[in-house]
Amino acid sequence: MLFRRGVVIPTLLGTFLIGWMYKGDVISGFKAVYNANLTAARELFTIFLIITFMVALLASLRDLGADRRMIQPVQRFFVNGHLAFFILAAVTFVISLFFWPTPAVPLLGALLIPAAVRVGLPPIAAGMAIALAGQGMALSSDYIMQVAPMLSATGAGAATGAVADKALVLSLITGVVAIGGAYLMNRKSIGIGGAGSLGDQGKVAKLEAPVEPEYAEAAAAVETLDPKMQKWAKLFALLVPLSMLGVMIVMILSKFGGGWGSFEGGDGAAFIGGVAIILLILASVAFSKVHALDKISEHVVEGFVFAFKAMGPVIPIAGFFFLGNSDFSGSILSIGEGETAPAFLFDLVSSVQNMIPSSGVLTAFGILIVGIVTGLDGSGFSGLPLTGSLSGALGPTVGVDPSTLAAIGQMGAIWAGGGTIIAWSSLVAVAGFANVSALELARKNFLPVIIGLAVATLVAVLIW
Repeated sequence: MLFRRGVVIPTLLGTFLIGWMYKGDVISGFKAVYNANLTAARELFTIFLIITFMVALLASLRDLGADRRMIQPVQRFFVNGHLAFFILAAVTFVISLFFWPTPAVPLLGALLIPAAVRVGLPPIAAGMAIALAGQGMALSSDYIMQVAPMLSATGAGAATGAVADKALVLSLITGVVAIGGAYLMNRKSIGIGGAGSLGDQGKVAKLEAPVEPEYAEAAAAVETLDPKMQKWAKLFALLVPLSMLGVMIVMILSKFGGGWGSFEGGDGAAFIGGVAIILLILASVAFSKVHALDKISEHVVEGFVFAFKAMGPVIPIAGFFFLGNSDFSGSILSIGEGETAPAFLFDLVSSVQNMIPSSGVLTAFGILIVGIVTGLDGSGFSGLPLTGSLSGALGPTVGVDPSTLAAIGQMGAIWAGGGTIIAWSSLVAVAGFANVSALELARKNFLPVIIGLAVATLVAVLIW
C-alpha cells in the first residue's frame, strides 16, 4: 500500500532539509525548496505546452466530430477477432503517439472496442491490445512529443534525441513481445462473434462500452450537423492525420540530413506544437467562425488543466533529483557564480563505486527494476528524474552509455506506471471501456510486459 502513495511531500521535505544542512541555516532551506520547484518548472515547461496544445487540438476536433470520423473507417477492417486485435493495437499506437493515450482512450474505447467485440474479440483481449499499444508501447517511447525522453535526458545529462531514439527501439521490442504474448494468451478465446469472455471463469457477456459525456455529445453533433459543417469535419478528419504524418516524415528524414534542420529535444516539440497550434486555430474557426476568438481559449484552458493534472506532481519530484546534478544544484542552493556547485548524487555513487559490480547487464536490470518500482505510484513519469539521474551517475562507472540506461529506466517506469500492469493507474479507464475488471486486466498484462521488458533490456546491453 505504501508504494501506491505519492512522493511529493517526501521530496519537498528532502529538498528543504538538504538546502538547510548544506548552507547551514534554515532560511536557505526555505529558499532551496522554492528554487528547486522553480528550476524544475523552468526546465519542464515546454512539456506542459506541448501537452496543452495537443489536447486542445483534440478538443477542437471533437467539436467538429472530426475525431470520430478519423476512427470510423477503421471499423470496416474488423472482419474477425484475430485481425481486430492487431488493428486495434496498431491504431491505438499511432493515435497515442500524437495525442497520448489518456485523452485518446475515450475515443478508441467508444468507437473501436464495441466493433472489435462484435466480430469475436473478447473484451479482456481488446483491453489488453489498447493498454499494451497505447499506455505501453506508445507512451514509453513518447517519440513524437518527447516528454518522457526529455525528462530522462535532463536527469542523465544526455542528449534528448539519443534517449528518444533508443527508447523508441526498446518500446517497439517490448511492445512486439508483449502484444504477441497477449495474442497467444487469448487466441483460443477469439472467435465468438458479439461476445467475449470475462475473466477465467468462462463467463460470456455482451459488451456495453461506456461513452464519456463529451463523446456522446459529439456523436449526436455529427448526426445533426448541417452539410456544410460535415464537410469541415471530413476535411479535418483527413487534414490532421496527414499533417501528423508529415511531421513524422520530416522528423525522420532530418536524422539522415536532407536539409530539414535539426529536431533534437525542444526543437522537435516546438515543431509538432506549432503544427498543432495552427490546426487548432483552423479547426476552431471552422466550427465557431467569429466566436472562435473565445472558443479557442476554452480549449487551451482544457489543455492546460489536463497538462497540470498529468505532470504537475513531477515538478517537485524533479526539483529534488535535480539537486543531485551540478548543472541545477547551483541555482537551487543559491550558489554564486565563482563557487563550485555540488553534485550530490554523482558524489554518492563515486563514494560507493567500489561496491558496485562492474557489470553492464546487472546495472541495466537494476535501473529497470528501479524504474518499475517508481512506476508503482501509478504515474509513470514521476520516476524519470530518478532513473535519469542514476543513469548519468552509474553509466560511466560500468561503461554503459547513460542514454542507454536512461532509456531502459524509462521503459520500466512507464510500462509499469503508465497503465499496463498497475490497476490504480490510467488502466482503470481502459478497463472501464472494455467492461472488464482493472485488476484482472493488470494481471493478464503482467507476464507479457515483464518478459518484453527483460528482452528489451538484454537487447539494449548487447547492441549499445
